[in-house]
Amino acid sequence: MILERILFKHATKNVYLLADAYDGANIKNCIEDFLLASNGQNPETALHGKTLLKFGGNSNLIAYCGHNGLMEFSVDLKYVQPKSKKEVIILACYSKEYFQKELKANQSEPLVWTTHLMAPETYTLKAAIDGWLNNETNLQIEERAAQAYHKYQKCGIKGARQLITTGF
Repeated sequence: MILERILFKHATKNVYLLADAYDGANIKNCIEDFLLASNGQNPETALHGKTLLKFGGNSNLIAYCGHNGLMEFSVDLKYVQPKSKKEVIILACYSKEYFQKELKANQSEPLVWTTHLMAPETYTLKAAIDGWLNNETNLQIEERAAQAYHKYQKCGIKGARQLITTGF
């Protein structure tokens, strides 16, 4: 299902990002994996040199960027009581509307998600992650992501601010 997996390390911080590119035919599996990981399930580890890295349900921040498959299908997942709430970023069209029920059920916290149609490109993800790494408030991260989206999409900052949101 995963066509490519890339491990990134932050240039100045001891932080890693594992990016999985799923085959589009497996989008339901991708979204289910994201939702379960955001509930603390499906923990993964990877060895990088001598360092054991934790991903999946072991992650501190989990992101989904891509097509909003929940506009076309539903999921039926069993969530557990998480040890701690995970923060999530969802860059997909109308992600707040379509993912809200699942995030409430799996007890994760939306750091950044969207209210309308959008281009789920990585500059928005990078901006949100940078704010998260700098321990910014959710509203500062929301603004940072909106500024990045406006910069590249040239949609107007007002439109970008209406598109990118945080929390329930």
